[in-house]
Amino acid sequence: MSDAELLSLRNPGMPRRAFFMTSTITGLTLATTTVQAQAIHTDTTGLIAGDVDIPVPGGKLPGYMARPAGPGPYPIVLVNEEIFGVHDYIKDVCRRLAHLGYAAIAVEVYARIADLSTYTDQAKIQAEVISKKPDAELMSDSDAAVAHAAAHGGDATKVGAIGFCRGGRTTWLFNVHRPDLKAAVAFYGPVGGTKTEIQPLTVTDVADQIHAPLLGLYGGADAGIPVPAITAAVDKAKAAGKTAELVIYPTSPHAFAADYRPSYREADSKDAFAKMEAWLKKYLG
Repeated sequence: MSDAELLSLRNPGMPRRAFFMTSTITGLTLATTTVQAQAIHTDTTGLIAGDVDIPVPGGKLPGYMARPAGPGPYPIVLVNEEIFGVHDYIKDVCRRLAHLGYAAIAVEVYARIADLSTYTDQAKIQAEVISKKPDAELMSDSDAAVAHAAAHGGDATKVGAIGFCRGGRTTWLFNVHRPDLKAAVAFYGPVGGTKTEIQPLTVTDVADQIHAPLLGLYGGADAGIPVPAITAAVDKAKAAGKTAELVIYPTSPHAFAADYRPSYREADSKDAFAKMEAWLKKYLG
């Protein structure tokens, strides 16, 4: 079977009761009030890219993977989604990374809980979906995505992670979870929050336990993530001898890199993506 066939392999017989989502989201999320016209579209020229099924206990989670068309292996970058699912923006980020020479993969970690494509309200997503995802399962799903990428052209010895919004938190936690992680970049990931039985620790609690060099890219005008809290988490990591750097864009709000949303700030987004690229090149290769 060819690489392209392997990458697009689907499982139409998956029981609906096991997973609410059996594919990634087509288009952009319905859960924002406005979708901006300037959404970036990255082509697939020279890439193998498409939806994938990622084996996990109980079935397969939908995901998206993009990598260069050559034989590889290529360094793997796990792309952690926002709260809105693996939609066109997350897929586009995967393609951007693939054009840089990475095997980029995103997994729909909330597929067991709900169909995110049907949600139009961010508060309901947070209450009905995000809060119900156990962190332990989040980490095992992320491991499964990396394993899938390694089996399809990725280099299992070179693994990095990036993430946006809630995916920024996932990136921090995955950095604690994976001793072999080489690089991590968190775009405006929450560092605090309410602790629960299934989400028992905040980023700040474990910031001193990260393994890979971590770059934090945050908006100074983000009403939900205060700059002092971010600084405290990064300082805690540094005090423990970890490599961590923080970039604050003073006038940018939350989700300043999300080019499909009104929060998009083009100049700061371009700078942040350039810094991400340099960070991955330095630590992941």
